[in-house]
Amino acid sequence: MAGGKKQAVVSSGIGGLDEILRGGLPASNLYILQGEPGSGKTTAALQFLRAGVEAGERCIYVSLSQTRDELEAIAFSHSWTLEGIRVEELSASDAVNGAADQTIFQTAELRLDETRKAIEDAIEEHKPSRLVYDSLLEIRLITGDTPRFRRELIAFKAFLAKRNVVALLLDTKVRNAQNAGEEVEGIAHGVICLDKSLEEYGSIRRRIEVSKMRGVPVADGYHDMAIHEGEGVVVFPRLIPGAAAETVKPQLIKSGVDELDKMFGGGQESGTTTLVIGQAGTGKSTMASLYATAALKRGESVALFLFEERIETFFRRSEGLGMDLRQFHEDGQLIIRDFNPNEISPGEFGQIVQQAVSSEKVRVVVIDSFTGYLNSLPHREKAVRDIQSLLKYLARAGVLTMLIVAQHGLLGEDVGIDVDVSFLGDTVLLLRIIEHGERLRRSITVVKKRHGPHDLDVRELFIQSSGVSVVAYNPLPEA
Repeated sequence: MAGGKKQAVVSSGIGGLDEILRGGLPASNLYILQGEPGSGKTTAALQFLRAGVEAGERCIYVSLSQTRDELEAIAFSHSWTLEGIRVEELSASDAVNGAADQTIFQTAELRLDETRKAIEDAIEEHKPSRLVYDSLLEIRLITGDTPRFRRELIAFKAFLAKRNVVALLLDTKVRNAQNAGEEVEGIAHGVICLDKSLEEYGSIRRRIEVSKMRGVPVADGYHDMAIHEGEGVVVFPRLIPGAAAETVKPQLIKSGVDELDKMFGGGQESGTTTLVIGQAGTGKSTMASLYATAALKRGESVALFLFEERIETFFRRSEGLGMDLRQFHEDGQLIIRDFNPNEISPGEFGQIVQQAVSSEKVRVVVIDSFTGYLNSLPHREKAVRDIQSLLKYLARAGVLTMLIVAQHGLLGEDVGIDVDVSFLGDTVLLLRIIEHGERLRRSITVVKKRHGPHDLDVRELFIQSSGVSVVAYNPLPEA
């Protein structure tokens, strides 16, 4: 608020979520954490309380749906403990079994009153700064009607506010249920939704959305998330290109092959994206190795992300062309990550690339292949939009990015690409194999270069054990 006092915030304890929240959760408020069974609510709640323990705060986990043993099992799966967290196990039905038959009140009303009193007594006794209430589903079932449920929640919110407690209330959403959760969203200061979906093939895709947060300009919309062993819930905020470092002055980046550099008007520019497009066997990955080797020899750092090739295969292929990159990798100058299909979301991948560029001062990034990256994701069009934001970030950071894009087929002109990505490239390098008589010949052409002059001639590409060379393309003499 302009001219006003900055609002105090507390950490959510969830990696990446505080970034979306612009620092954390506003203090002394009530929040709803919604999600289907298995979406990660309990894990996230434990992280929230663990952050409080680390900050020296008193924390209570009020559980109507899980036992302490179950919570300990969840914590143990991440190598955590519940040390410092007070667990209050409540069972509304057990609390009134002996009195239910001797009262004029309905059993549901008595259960609600006893449950409320037990929770309030625990808060008064332990005076926590943070509280998790698990879950609203049980209270919703006890009350039986929406107006009574709302009144209970409003009264509980007022009770917590007087004691400056930051509360996280877990709410189980049932898929396809009508108006599920709507009665609580207007009462809470903020609502965080966990979403999971099982695609037709592959692992579960997880997302998070801060659907409401009063007074905070959150990064709205869905953000990718995952549940990692030892880390718990991890959020990957959508990449904002403007968050990159200040744009550096463009520099020419050379390949180490003079004739190839001449085709680009002296070299490729930093802060641009090059699409290396070609069929199988045309030398796409070799081009990536070539630029990586040249950059490493100049003392620059390089990040290589493999989606189709194993790291050992990459090393052996490069060594077969006279490019020994193992020592650079061992020294940390060359960063290599290989990914199995379906194991990573666009958000997580973007964060991995961003961290590599920011922490290691990487000047060249290679994604080999971009086709493999797209094939590992269920929604290719969305993946292309996500990668566009990543490329803008890398451009602002002055990085040369090379995307390896595979075409269909082996020989001939009838080739194509599954998804049109030509607009992503500032430069397009086209590699082809041409059948000429009884011999196959590789050709190389710079089809597009947004910045500066480039050679439009078709040249011949030779890939040999002695290295890579580019020469003028001359027809073979007829036999």
